[in-house]
Amino acid sequence: MEQVRVNIEKLVKEKLKDDYTGHDWGHIERVRSLVLHIGKNEGADLMICELAVLLHDLIDDKLVEDEDRTLQEVTRVLNDEGLQEAFIKHIVEIITTMSFSKSSEKGMRTLEGKVVQDADRLDALGAIGIARTFMFAGAKGEAMYKSDLLPRTEPMTKEEYRHGESTAINHFYEKLFKLKSLMNTKTGEKLAEERHRYMEGFIDQFLAEWEGVK
Repeated sequence: MEQVRVNIEKLVKEKLKDDYTGHDWGHIERVRSLVLHIGKNEGADLMICELAVLLHDLIDDKLVEDEDRTLQEVTRVLNDEGLQEAFIKHIVEIITTMSFSKSSEKGMRTLEGKVVQDADRLDALGAIGIARTFMFAGAKGEAMYKSDLLPRTEPMTKEEYRHGESTAINHFYEKLFKLKSLMNTKTGEKLAEERHRYMEGFIDQFLAEWEGVK
């Protein structure tokens, strides 16, 4: 299995080498560190968790034009590595249901899925989460903030969520501030608390400075 991990690492590094949206190899490494910590505490299968983390952004519809085609490529890679069918199906299930837009209704079925989702969401929180939010907004041509554009609060379709007008600051209200209450594991909940508070303090400071309060 060590060679499988090495092969997949090489593939993912190559695929993400030109990413400037905050979904680069650094993101993968941070989430892998988190998933190994959470998974160990929660008793999850760490190999399932780690391979899912390595592959999850290769099929992210925020990043790829043809999600179905890239999923087929990922599945072929796993088959070429000689992994058991049940193992592959588990990984595919995790990476196709873990995103915020896809898992909001059904949630994650397995412990490994819950652990991977928590780890990925934790990297969207705290200081790193703030930096990644502005990085993503800049890459997508979104404004930092518009005082007359309110956050979207009504239930949205996937298309509306992905392509409707928003800003970096609105993203905190539309998604990031919700993540703490959506953690699946006790370990994830504990780690999310401090990161959530840090973001709240940042937004308070940002809005005060925006309004010219010294």
